Amino acid sequence: MTQILVVAAAIVCGAVLALQVGVNLQFRNSIGDPITAALYSFVIGTVGLVAYASLTRAPLLAPAPVSQIPLWQWTGGLLGGVYVVATVILAPRLGGAVLLSLVIAGQMLTAVVLDHFGWLGFAQHSANLWRLVGVGLLIAGAILILRN
Repeated sequence: MTQILVVAAAIVCGAVLALQVGVNLQFRNSIGDPITAALYSFVIGTVGLVAYASLTRAPLLAPAPVSQIPLWQWTGGLLGGVYVVATVILAPRLGGAVLLSLVIAGQMLTAVVLDHFGWLGFAQHSANLWRLVGVGLLIAGAILILRN
């Protein structure tokens, strides 16, 4: 995959996250409760993933025994649940632009730390001046959007 396709795919992922927040917010409004709406959303996502795995014949069992996988590695779904519930609670109060600019600022701060130390399997990239300036500019942008 060329670099431009990788960058375009990442931009599309960002667009999908923004759409997900709006769709989940409307779903929460229809359901009436953020936790229940998030639960149904994850059930629907699970059904979709099972269907996709079946169509592509992806192995449904991990190659390594489940008992050998560290417990902390199972928390990805919980982190996704926290994100979904938080966004459907915060979106009506903040609006999409403020919410997502703050989410991106939080993602960037965390990503710079993860990259700097090479944690969680990320390639190690030092938190140099340019990266810190970039994060600072993203935070400044979030503040500008928030002050609207």
